[in-house]
Amino acid sequence: MKTLNHLEGQTSPYLLQHVSNPVDWYPWSNEALERAKNEDKPIIVSIGYSTCHWCHVMERESFEDQQVADFMNAHFVNVKVDREERPDLDSIYMEACQLISGSGGWPLNCFLTPELKPFFAGTYYPPKDAYGKPSWLNVLRHMADAFANKRSMVEDQASRLQGFIAESDEKLLNDAFAPAATSGLGNRMFVDDLYYNIRERFDRLNGGFGGAPKFPGTMSLHYLLCYYHLTKNEEALNHVVFSLEKMIKGGIYDQLEGGFSRYATDVEWLAPHFEKMLYDNALICNLAAETYKITGNSWCIKAISETFEFLNVHFKSPEGGYFSAIDADSEGVEGKYYVWNATEIADLLGADYELFAAYYDVQPAGNWEHSTILRIVDDLKGLAERMGMSVEIAAVKLDTCRKLLASHRMKRIAPSIDRKIILGWNALLASSFAKGYEATLVPRYLTDAIELMDSLVLLFKSKVNGSYNHSYTSSKLSTEAFLDDYAYLIAALLDVYKISQSQKYLQEAIFLVDYLNQFFLDRDKGMYFMNAATVTDVLMRKKELYDNATPSGNSTMAVNLFKCYYFTQNEEYRTLATRMMLQTQEATKKYTTSFARWAEAAMWCYYPATEVGVLGPQFLPLVAQLNLHFHPLILIAGSEVPQTGNKLLEDKLADVPAKIYICTEGTCQAPIQDVQEAISRLFS
Repeated sequence: MKTLNHLEGQTSPYLLQHVSNPVDWYPWSNEALERAKNEDKPIIVSIGYSTCHWCHVMERESFEDQQVADFMNAHFVNVKVDREERPDLDSIYMEACQLISGSGGWPLNCFLTPELKPFFAGTYYPPKDAYGKPSWLNVLRHMADAFANKRSMVEDQASRLQGFIAESDEKLLNDAFAPAATSGLGNRMFVDDLYYNIRERFDRLNGGFGGAPKFPGTMSLHYLLCYYHLTKNEEALNHVVFSLEKMIKGGIYDQLEGGFSRYATDVEWLAPHFEKMLYDNALICNLAAETYKITGNSWCIKAISETFEFLNVHFKSPEGGYFSAIDADSEGVEGKYYVWNATEIADLLGADYELFAAYYDVQPAGNWEHSTILRIVDDLKGLAERMGMSVEIAAVKLDTCRKLLASHRMKRIAPSIDRKIILGWNALLASSFAKGYEATLVPRYLTDAIELMDSLVLLFKSKVNGSYNHSYTSSKLSTEAFLDDYAYLIAALLDVYKISQSQKYLQEAIFLVDYLNQFFLDRDKGMYFMNAATVTDVLMRKKELYDNATPSGNSTMAVNLFKCYYFTQNEEYRTLATRMMLQTQEATKKYTTSFARWAEAAMWCYYPATEVGVLGPQFLPLVAQLNLHFHPLILIAGSEVPQTGNKLLEDKLADVPAKIYICTEGTCQAPIQDVQEAISRLFS
């Protein structure tokens, strides 16, 4: 029986994957950090997550090796960190890795002084020298020797790295009140410039942006939707629709059950990195719902309905939240659960094989590493004509085939599920459910949005001070929520308020804005830290600005603040949001695809928002009719009677069935009762 290390008793699935390694792993804890200080040993902090393919590889090759483990245990204090539980630690040490090597990724292996300062970092290392990389054991020997015999060099390197990391936030910010920054206020040419920056990266052949590896780019695509609404630039809209269709038809999308993988390893969206993350699926469905409002595109509905069903079947926990991810690997092989061979499919489908194979690119030799990843390569109407059947019959046959293959696939050994429930990622999904309901009026999506939001408040909110926790695993809560968690939660509360018109969601959003302004905001710099002021076990409190796979907490807060201003008329919110946007204006222009949510914040600054109040006994169905239409800068509030404290509903008269008030920049039009007239004024 293997001896367990200090990870025994942890709840993180990633940490528990390493609990029987011969490496004497600790979780990030006072015990580990104090041991490093007392014994004057360097720390190895190894960061990953449970569905990370190369994390699994390095564990098998190195962390299970007794010789490697003996050396690590003798010379280092070894700490394992789940990046999804401690994104603040990951942010600091990933930046060190990028400064040292010019790139990053996971597993992230960082060497620290006992004072938590990084002095060397890298990602995956092979068991033997290969791929132009030294073996992990050689790296260990070199770092142990450097710490023991070249301590002054190590300390100097660590201090310089700490300084670079501390300064990195400020390098992306310009003085919000300098003349060069404020002179453009109100100049919408800036919004045009951002569009043309994104346009330069269009992949016009395959959709999306740039080459391989290819990520969904949902925030840049959403900016294009917003830009289309404001300018009627058809090219912007067309690229969104084209990109979504390419993804939904590609191998990055699970053609049998729905759900998107994290990214494609090729430019055509064929070969995914097979892990499925909750946040990707939430963000893509949100984009699809907003796109459907404008276009009525059938591929958008396919993605929304199938992916929501997939999440409810495979990700939903008994506690009400949704799990974080499904692994790429099963039986130690990436993608094994998802790929097929032609013979297997032919045996299962019989006479329908030819139709299915033509539509889903099933080839005798395979379309990826001698196997087949299902993707749509044919036009259904044209294929049906060639096969001598109606489109309706062909569609029914294909649906039957998909269900048969999905049922057969369930007999395979499935990839593992990371059962952490992460507050921020669930909030993204609550927003997605809300947008799905707005676009389709499917009652299930309304129910899912409200149930999920209520579950998050119940699971994560402290009854002491109203703060929230970051994650929930095996009935245990982790650390206090990070900025991203709070920012996404506020956005979701506003989205769920918009479809339900329940004041409790708006009130909670406003409460959390004020909470962040008290405990997370750097008032001197006008940006939010990742951590609350009470956190003490980190090298520094960082401010994340980049929109990466998920939007940054700061860019999301800028948009939240603009929205909350209109509900409250609290000028502090708009002043802070404007300052945040202006500080990142130069970085947004220079790195637009990495600041796409900031680009949306610029729209709130440079274009007037539209405020809509609906008052009367039939306000809710009228709000639902208005929500069917896309408008990126709209606030909608409804009530049977005026509501004190909600500026969209104060000082206005109700009527039967309802009066609709449309206001812009403090000026209101005469109220109207015909919803079609309101739609014409608002969205035409």
